[in-house]
Amino acid sequence: MANIGYHVSHEQFKPSELLEWVQMAEQAGFTLALSSDHFHPWSEQQGQSGFAWSWLGAAMQATPNLSYRVVCAPGQRYHPAIIAQAAATLAEMFPNRFWLTVGSGQALNEAITGEHWPCKSQRNARLKECVDVIRALWAGETVTHHGLVCVEEAKLYTRPQTLPLIFGAAITAETARWLGSWADGLITISHPLPKLKEVVDAFRSGGGEGKPMILKVQLCYDRDRESALQKAHQQWRNNIFQNILMSELRTPQQFDAAGAFVQPQELYDFVRISSDTQQFVNWLQEYIDLGFEEIILHNVSREQELFIEVFGEKVLPALAR
Repeated sequence: MANIGYHVSHEQFKPSELLEWVQMAEQAGFTLALSSDHFHPWSEQQGQSGFAWSWLGAAMQATPNLSYRVVCAPGQRYHPAIIAQAAATLAEMFPNRFWLTVGSGQALNEAITGEHWPCKSQRNARLKECVDVIRALWAGETVTHHGLVCVEEAKLYTRPQTLPLIFGAAITAETARWLGSWADGLITISHPLPKLKEVVDAFRSGGGEGKPMILKVQLCYDRDRESALQKAHQQWRNNIFQNILMSELRTPQQFDAAGAFVQPQELYDFVRISSDTQQFVNWLQEYIDLGFEEIILHNVSREQELFIEVFGEKVLPALAR
Protein backbone atom coordinates (compact mmCIF):
# COMPACT_ATOMS: atom_id res chain seq x y z
CA MET A 1 0.00 0.00 0.00
CA ALA A 2 1.30 3.45 -0.94
CA ASN A 3 1.23 6.49 1.31
CA ILE A 4 -1.03 9.19 -0.13
CA GLY A 5 -0.04 12.83 0.15
CA TYR A 6 -1.47 16.29 -0.43
CA HIS A 7 0.35 18.70 -2.74
CA VAL A 8 0.97 22.18 -1.34
CA SER A 9 0.81 24.53 -4.33
CA HIS A 10 2.41 27.81 -3.28
CA GLU A 11 1.91 29.14 -6.81
CA GLN A 12 -1.87 29.01 -6.44
CA PHE A 13 -2.69 29.81 -2.83
CA LYS A 14 -1.72 32.04 0.07
CA PRO A 15 0.49 30.37 2.72
CA SER A 16 -2.21 30.92 5.35
CA GLU A 17 -4.74 29.04 3.23
CA LEU A 18 -2.29 26.20 2.61
CA LEU A 19 -1.70 25.88 6.35
CA GLU A 20 -5.42 25.35 6.88
CA TRP A 21 -5.60 22.80 4.07
CA VAL A 22 -2.71 20.62 5.28
CA GLN A 23 -4.43 20.50 8.66
CA MET A 24 -7.61 19.46 6.87
CA ALA A 25 -5.68 16.89 4.84
CA GLU A 26 -4.17 15.40 7.99
CA GLN A 27 -7.63 15.02 9.53
CA ALA A 28 -8.95 13.47 6.30
CA GLY A 29 -6.34 10.70 6.34
CA PHE A 30 -3.52 11.97 4.13
CA THR A 31 -0.12 10.98 5.53
CA LEU A 32 2.22 13.20 3.50
CA ALA A 33 2.56 16.67 2.06
CA LEU A 34 4.74 17.81 -0.85
CA SER A 35 5.53 21.53 -0.97
CA SER A 36 6.43 23.35 -4.15
CA ASP A 37 9.14 26.04 -3.90
CA HIS A 38 8.52 28.82 -6.42
CA PHE A 39 9.49 32.45 -6.73
CA HIS A 40 6.92 33.07 -9.50
CA PRO A 41 3.63 31.33 -10.27
CA TRP A 42 3.04 29.62 -13.62
CA SER A 43 0.30 32.13 -14.44
CA GLU A 44 -1.02 35.51 -13.43
CA GLN A 45 -4.30 33.71 -12.67
CA GLN A 46 -2.56 31.56 -10.07
CA GLY A 47 -1.13 34.67 -8.51
CA GLN A 48 0.86 33.52 -5.44
CA SER A 49 4.44 32.56 -4.52
CA GLY A 50 4.92 32.18 -0.77
CA PHE A 51 8.35 31.25 0.61
CA ALA A 52 8.22 27.50 1.15
CA TRP A 53 10.95 27.25 3.80
CA SER A 54 9.22 29.69 6.17
CA TRP A 55 5.95 27.87 5.66
CA LEU A 56 7.39 24.38 6.24
CA GLY A 57 8.36 25.04 9.84
CA ALA A 58 4.87 26.30 10.69
CA ALA A 59 3.18 23.45 8.82
CA MET A 60 5.26 20.69 10.40
CA GLN A 61 4.51 22.04 13.86
CA ALA A 62 0.79 22.28 13.07
CA THR A 63 0.44 18.77 11.59
CA PRO A 64 2.39 16.26 13.71
CA ASN A 65 1.09 13.24 11.78
CA LEU A 66 2.26 14.37 8.32
CA SER A 67 5.67 13.82 6.76
CA TYR A 68 6.92 16.48 4.37
CA ARG A 69 8.88 16.74 1.14
CA VAL A 70 9.86 19.89 -0.76
CA VAL A 71 10.86 20.35 -4.40
CA CYS A 72 14.01 22.47 -4.56
CA ALA A 73 16.63 23.53 -7.15
CA PRO A 74 19.90 24.39 -5.38
CA GLY A 75 22.64 26.05 -7.38
CA GLN A 76 21.43 29.50 -8.45
CA ARG A 77 18.60 31.04 -6.42
CA TYR A 78 19.76 28.96 -3.45
CA HIS A 79 23.33 28.25 -2.43
CA PRO A 80 23.66 24.53 -1.53
CA ALA A 81 25.12 25.31 1.92
CA ILE A 82 21.94 27.25 2.77
CA ILE A 83 19.72 24.39 1.61
CA ALA A 84 21.86 21.98 3.65
CA GLN A 85 21.34 24.17 6.71
CA ALA A 86 17.60 24.65 6.13
CA ALA A 87 16.93 20.94 5.59
CA ALA A 88 19.11 19.92 8.53
CA THR A 89 17.22 22.29 10.83
CA LEU A 90 13.83 20.87 9.82
CA ALA A 91 15.12 17.31 10.17
CA GLU A 92 16.52 18.06 13.64
CA MET A 93 13.27 19.64 14.82
CA PHE A 94 10.99 17.02 13.25
CA PRO A 95 12.91 13.72 13.14
CA ASN A 96 12.10 11.24 10.36
CA ARG A 97 9.44 13.51 8.86
CA PHE A 98 11.33 15.37 6.14
CA TRP A 99 12.93 14.43 2.81
CA LEU A 100 14.54 16.77 0.29
CA THR A 101 13.74 16.47 -3.42
CA VAL A 102 16.01 18.30 -5.85
CA GLY A 103 15.95 19.14 -9.56
CA SER A 104 17.75 21.28 -12.11
CA GLY A 105 15.05 23.97 -11.91
CA GLN A 106 13.23 26.34 -14.24
CA ALA A 107 14.22 29.81 -15.39
CA LEU A 108 10.83 31.00 -14.09
CA ASN A 109 12.23 30.77 -10.56
CA GLU A 110 16.00 30.61 -10.79
CA ALA A 111 16.81 33.28 -13.42
CA ILE A 112 15.73 36.07 -11.05
CA THR A 113 19.34 36.26 -9.84
CA GLY A 114 20.37 37.84 -13.15
CA GLU A 115 23.08 35.23 -13.61
CA HIS A 116 23.49 33.19 -16.78
CA TRP A 117 20.84 30.46 -17.09
CA PRO A 118 22.82 27.34 -18.06
CA CYS A 119 21.81 24.65 -20.54
CA LYS A 120 20.30 21.43 -19.20
CA SER A 121 23.57 19.46 -19.13
CA GLN A 122 25.28 22.20 -17.12
CA ARG A 123 22.33 22.47 -14.75
CA ASN A 124 22.49 18.72 -14.15
CA ALA A 125 26.22 18.88 -13.44
CA ARG A 126 25.66 21.81 -11.08
CA LEU A 127 22.87 19.93 -9.31
CA LYS A 128 25.13 16.94 -8.67
CA GLU A 129 27.83 19.24 -7.24
CA CYS A 130 25.22 20.81 -4.96
CA VAL A 131 24.08 17.42 -3.68
CA ASP A 132 27.69 16.40 -3.00
CA VAL A 133 28.17 19.63 -1.02
CA ILE A 134 24.95 19.08 0.95
CA ARG A 135 25.87 15.52 1.85
CA ALA A 136 29.39 16.52 2.91
CA LEU A 137 28.00 19.25 5.17
CA TRP A 138 25.49 16.84 6.68
CA ALA A 139 28.39 14.47 7.39
CA GLY A 140 30.05 17.18 9.49
CA GLU A 141 32.84 17.95 7.03
CA THR A 142 34.35 21.40 6.55
CA VAL A 143 33.70 22.00 2.86
CA THR A 144 35.71 24.00 0.36
CA HIS A 145 34.66 23.45 -3.22
CA HIS A 146 35.33 25.36 -6.45
CA GLY A 147 33.34 24.29 -9.49
CA LEU A 148 29.98 25.27 -10.93
CA VAL A 149 29.18 26.25 -7.33
CA CYS A 150 31.72 27.59 -4.83
CA VAL A 151 31.95 26.95 -1.09
CA GLU A 152 34.62 28.30 1.27
CA GLU A 153 35.34 26.62 4.62
CA ALA A 154 31.71 25.88 5.41
CA LYS A 155 30.81 23.65 8.35
CA LEU A 156 27.30 22.81 9.50
CA TYR A 157 27.09 22.74 13.29
CA THR A 158 23.41 21.82 13.72
CA ARG A 159 22.81 18.43 12.15
CA PRO A 160 20.02 15.89 12.70
CA GLN A 161 20.62 12.44 14.12
CA THR A 162 18.82 10.92 11.13
CA LEU A 163 19.71 12.54 7.82
CA PRO A 164 16.97 13.28 5.26
CA LEU A 165 16.91 11.32 2.04
CA ILE A 166 17.64 13.26 -1.15
CA PHE A 167 15.34 12.41 -4.04
CA GLY A 168 16.07 13.45 -7.61
CA ALA A 169 13.36 14.95 -9.82
CA ALA A 170 13.00 13.65 -13.37
CA ILE A 171 10.57 14.32 -16.20
CA THR A 172 12.36 12.28 -18.86
CA ALA A 173 13.72 8.73 -18.91
CA GLU A 174 17.20 10.09 -19.65
CA THR A 175 17.29 12.16 -16.47
CA ALA A 176 15.74 9.33 -14.45
CA ARG A 177 18.49 6.93 -15.57
CA TRP A 178 21.16 9.43 -14.49
CA LEU A 179 19.47 9.97 -11.11
CA GLY A 180 19.44 6.25 -10.43
CA SER A 181 23.22 6.30 -9.96
CA TRP A 182 23.32 8.84 -7.10
CA ALA A 183 19.90 9.86 -5.74
CA ASP A 184 18.29 8.15 -2.75
CA GLY A 185 15.03 7.94 -4.69
CA LEU A 186 13.02 9.30 -7.62
CA ILE A 187 10.24 11.88 -7.80
CA THR A 188 8.36 12.35 -11.07
CA ILE A 189 4.95 13.43 -12.38
CA SER A 190 1.99 11.53 -13.77
CA HIS A 191 2.75 11.11 -17.46
CA PRO A 192 0.55 8.84 -19.56
CA LEU A 193 1.20 5.31 -18.33
CA PRO A 194 3.54 4.10 -21.14
CA LYS A 195 5.83 7.14 -20.73
CA LEU A 196 5.72 6.86 -16.94
CA LYS A 197 6.78 3.23 -17.19
CA GLU A 198 9.76 4.31 -19.33
CA VAL A 199 10.82 6.76 -16.61
CA VAL A 200 10.49 4.10 -13.89
CA ASP A 201 12.39 1.48 -15.92
CA ALA A 202 15.17 3.96 -16.72
CA PHE A 203 15.58 4.91 -13.06
CA ARG A 204 15.79 1.29 -12.00
CA SER A 205 18.20 0.28 -14.77
CA GLY A 206 20.42 3.29 -14.00
CA GLY A 207 21.03 2.16 -10.42
CA GLY A 208 17.72 2.92 -8.74
CA GLU A 209 16.52 -0.66 -8.35
CA GLY A 210 15.04 -1.02 -4.87
CA LYS A 211 15.10 2.72 -4.14
CA PRO A 212 11.82 4.46 -3.19
CA MET A 213 9.84 6.45 -5.73
CA ILE A 214 7.40 9.36 -5.34
CA LEU A 215 4.76 10.26 -7.93
CA LYS A 216 3.07 13.65 -8.09
CA VAL A 217 -0.32 13.14 -9.72
CA GLN A 218 -1.92 16.17 -11.35
CA LEU A 219 -5.70 15.78 -11.19
CA CYS A 220 -8.88 17.77 -11.13
CA TYR A 221 -11.99 16.62 -9.30
CA ASP A 222 -15.37 18.32 -9.27
CA ARG A 223 -18.97 17.22 -8.85
CA ASP A 224 -19.40 17.61 -12.62
CA ARG A 225 -16.85 16.45 -15.21
CA GLU A 226 -17.24 19.45 -17.48
CA SER A 227 -16.80 21.78 -14.52
CA ALA A 228 -13.64 19.89 -13.55
CA LEU A 229 -12.29 20.26 -17.08
CA GLN A 230 -13.07 23.99 -17.14
CA LYS A 231 -11.38 24.59 -13.78
CA ALA A 232 -8.31 22.55 -14.76
CA HIS A 233 -8.00 24.59 -17.95
CA GLN A 234 -8.33 27.87 -16.06
CA GLN A 235 -5.57 27.03 -13.56
CA TRP A 236 -3.24 24.51 -15.19
CA ARG A 237 -3.19 24.92 -18.98
CA ASN A 238 0.27 26.53 -18.82
CA ASN A 239 1.78 23.38 -17.33
CA ILE A 240 1.37 20.82 -20.10
CA PHE A 241 4.31 21.73 -22.33
CA GLN A 242 7.47 19.73 -22.88
CA ASN A 243 10.26 20.28 -20.39
CA ILE A 244 12.43 22.08 -22.96
CA LEU A 245 9.86 24.91 -22.88
CA MET A 246 8.83 24.65 -19.22
CA SER A 247 12.42 25.14 -18.06
CA GLU A 248 13.23 28.09 -20.34
CA LEU A 249 10.31 30.54 -20.14
CA ARG A 250 11.08 33.25 -17.58
CA THR A 251 7.86 35.02 -16.55
CA PRO A 252 4.23 34.19 -15.77
CA GLN A 253 3.28 36.45 -18.68
CA GLN A 254 5.28 34.27 -21.09
CA PHE A 255 3.58 31.15 -19.78
CA ASP A 256 0.20 32.85 -20.18
CA ALA A 257 1.04 33.69 -23.78
CA ALA A 258 1.93 30.06 -24.50
CA GLY A 259 -1.09 28.73 -22.62
CA ALA A 260 -3.49 30.94 -24.59
CA PHE A 261 -3.34 28.40 -27.42
CA VAL A 262 -4.16 25.35 -25.25
CA GLN A 263 -7.67 23.97 -25.70
CA PRO A 264 -9.48 22.34 -22.75
CA GLN A 265 -9.57 18.87 -24.33
CA GLU A 266 -5.76 18.85 -24.55
CA LEU A 267 -5.50 18.63 -20.75
CA TYR A 268 -6.77 15.05 -20.63
CA ASP A 269 -3.32 13.68 -21.52
CA PHE A 270 -1.68 15.58 -18.66
CA VAL A 271 -4.26 15.95 -15.87
CA ARG A 272 -6.52 13.20 -14.53
CA ILE A 273 -9.95 14.84 -14.81
CA SER A 274 -13.17 13.25 -13.57
CA SER A 275 -16.19 13.56 -11.28
CA ASP A 276 -16.09 9.81 -10.55
CA THR A 277 -14.14 8.93 -7.40
CA GLN A 278 -13.92 5.27 -8.42
CA GLN A 279 -12.17 6.35 -11.61
CA PHE A 280 -9.56 8.09 -9.47
CA VAL A 281 -9.15 4.96 -7.36
CA ASN A 282 -8.52 2.94 -10.53
CA TRP A 283 -6.00 5.44 -11.88
CA LEU A 284 -4.11 5.66 -8.59
CA GLN A 285 -4.00 1.89 -8.25
CA GLU A 286 -2.25 1.71 -11.64
CA TYR A 287 0.48 3.99 -10.27
CA ILE A 288 0.80 1.93 -7.10
CA ASP A 289 1.16 -1.18 -9.24
CA LEU A 290 4.13 0.47 -10.98
CA GLY A 291 5.94 0.54 -7.64
CA PHE A 292 5.42 4.06 -6.31
CA GLU A 293 5.58 4.08 -2.50
CA GLU A 294 4.27 7.63 -2.22
CA ILE A 295 1.54 9.21 -4.34
CA ILE A 296 1.11 12.97 -3.97
CA LEU A 297 -2.26 14.27 -5.17
CA HIS A 298 -2.34 17.76 -6.66
CA ASN A 299 -5.88 18.93 -7.29
CA VAL A 300 -5.06 21.69 -9.77
CA SER A 301 -8.32 23.63 -9.41
CA ARG A 302 -9.08 26.09 -6.64
CA GLU A 303 -11.60 23.70 -5.02
CA GLN A 304 -9.31 22.38 -2.29
CA GLU A 305 -11.79 21.85 0.54
CA LEU A 306 -14.15 19.80 -1.65
CA PHE A 307 -11.24 17.71 -2.92
CA ILE A 308 -9.86 16.98 0.57
CA GLU A 309 -13.26 16.08 1.99
CA VAL A 310 -14.37 13.81 -0.87
CA PHE A 311 -11.04 12.05 -1.32
CA GLY A 312 -10.69 11.56 2.42
CA GLU A 313 -14.12 9.95 2.52
CA LYS A 314 -14.08 7.86 -0.68
CA VAL A 315 -10.64 7.54 -2.30
CA LEU A 316 -8.15 7.09 0.53
CA PRO A 317 -10.14 4.31 2.27
CA ALA A 318 -10.53 2.44 -1.04
CA LEU A 319 -6.77 2.48 -1.64
CA ALA A 320 -6.09 1.28 1.90
CA ARG A 321 -7.98 -2.01 1.40
